[in-house]
Amino acid sequence: MKWNHDTELFDLIRRDLYTAVVGDVLDTMGRTRQFLPPQIQPLREDFVIAGRAMPVLEADDAGGEGNRVSDALSQPFGLMLRALDDLRKNEIYLCGGASPTYALWGELMSTAARNRGATGAVVDGWSRDTRGILEMSFPVFSHGRYAQDQRPRGKVIDFRCSLQVGGVTVRPGDVVFGDLDGVVIVPRDVEGEVITRALEKAHGERKVYEAIKAGLGAQEAWDRFGIM
Repeated sequence: MKWNHDTELFDLIRRDLYTAVVGDVLDTMGRTRQFLPPQIQPLREDFVIAGRAMPVLEADDAGGEGNRVSDALSQPFGLMLRALDDLRKNEIYLCGGASPTYALWGELMSTAARNRGATGAVVDGWSRDTRGILEMSFPVFSHGRYAQDQRPRGKVIDFRCSLQVGGVTVRPGDVVFGDLDGVVIVPRDVEGEVITRALEKAHGERKVYEAIKAGLGAQEAWDRFGIM
């Protein structure tokens, strides 16, 4: 199946794929470290996220605000507000680098991101304002719910940069796909092959499911389809 632009691609991913099958394909291609840490989970079980990574680097900075108006890093939240305003259609705010002691995402950030056309947020840390985020159904993946604010504790120090999250390298424009089983990163240079092969494998798995449901043994199913 082909797609003509990113909107079609991400609609296709959300509709026909799941992270397990994408991860399996990446494994067969030697890309064996593409899942973000397992504690990064959707705030709601039905949240599915697909888009291009806009990586954001956060760092701990206890009480580091200054008075130099010209120095963005001395301001509240550092470069966070600029990062939010720089989001584009079909992008995902993907933040890492901070200690897990404060929230990296909230309702106002979700509103600002949605206004820019972003399709969700993934943070290697906590999120807050959970009721508001759930009411607006904006897909957020995080460690869970925790209200402690980032302002006196951390700052965004860079964005649209390469980012390491749990041993996974995330680059600007990589495909980010998340569902109830976690978040997988598909490097941009192999995305076409990965998605095409994942669609084929998902179709094959449906055949295997129907065969096993009808009584076919597991070994026989493997011998016939080579899928399990």
